[in-house]
Amino acid sequence: MENSNGNSVTSDSAAKSLETNEISSAHSNSVNSISSCVRKEISDETPGAVIVQEHLNVEQRARSSFAEAFGGLQKSKFYEQPLAPTVEAEALTTDTKKLARGNSILVNPRQRGNPTLKNVRNTPWEFSDIVPDYIMGRTTCALFLSLRYHQLHSDYIHMRLRKLGGQYELRVLLILVDIKDPHHYIKELAKIAILTDCTLVLAWSPEEAGRYLETYKAFENKPPDMIMERTERNYIAQLTDCLTVVKKVNKTDVQTLLSTFGSFDNIVNASQEDLVLCPGLGPQKAKRLYEMVHEPFLKKKK
Repeated sequence: MENSNGNSVTSDSAAKSLETNEISSAHSNSVNSISSCVRKEISDETPGAVIVQEHLNVEQRARSSFAEAFGGLQKSKFYEQPLAPTVEAEALTTDTKKLARGNSILVNPRQRGNPTLKNVRNTPWEFSDIVPDYIMGRTTCALFLSLRYHQLHSDYIHMRLRKLGGQYELRVLLILVDIKDPHHYIKELAKIAILTDCTLVLAWSPEEAGRYLETYKAFENKPPDMIMERTERNYIAQLTDCLTVVKKVNKTDVQTLLSTFGSFDNIVNASQEDLVLCPGLGPQKAKRLYEMVHEPFLKKKK
């Protein structure tokens, strides 16, 4: 009885195995048939169509490269979904935007005693019940953070950013660098600034931090080209900007060099002895200028 049952089980298993193999074989044959058809269609295409298709594939990969590079940032341990602003916060934001239309910088009372305020001399400021630390305009605010304080209270900035949310278009994270080895903390705060869509600004002294606040307020209603560098397009002005980078070389020296050698190319190829012969240049200026134009861009490894 057991043998007969065993034989029937074995025969059933063999039948199922045979059926599975037949299905797999049929599936494999269909896949091979489809693949051969696809290969035939590709081979029948003109070379131009193949090149266009490859070009489109490259463009598609290029478009998605940035998204792929930063797509994992929201999965970082630093990222937290910003809270939706409450009715009270929205009303407070509306009131502060009305106040920010004036000429004063609005300051959070928690900044009382901050030495940065002593260095805001050219722009009036006043305390106000606001969410950020500073409001420099209707759409501009700043959160102030000392790295020394950040060492002791690393969760403080996360709490402040969550409370701020996305209330302002330009959110400045103003960092006072007041420790010896700030690189690790600056790298961490740079990631936080990217995740929260903030502008990271570093200041190495309270005076510098105060100037940043004054500048933001002063340029609140100015067009962007007001802060862009204005460069002269004529040859002499560009040559002057280039050569006056050398220490103690002034505009008069540039005029002397240009009248003596005729062009920047001749100045670069001149020897140090020839440079010394220029009136008013002197051996020290000639040495600095010669070393500047002959110094390699990459330093040799020792």
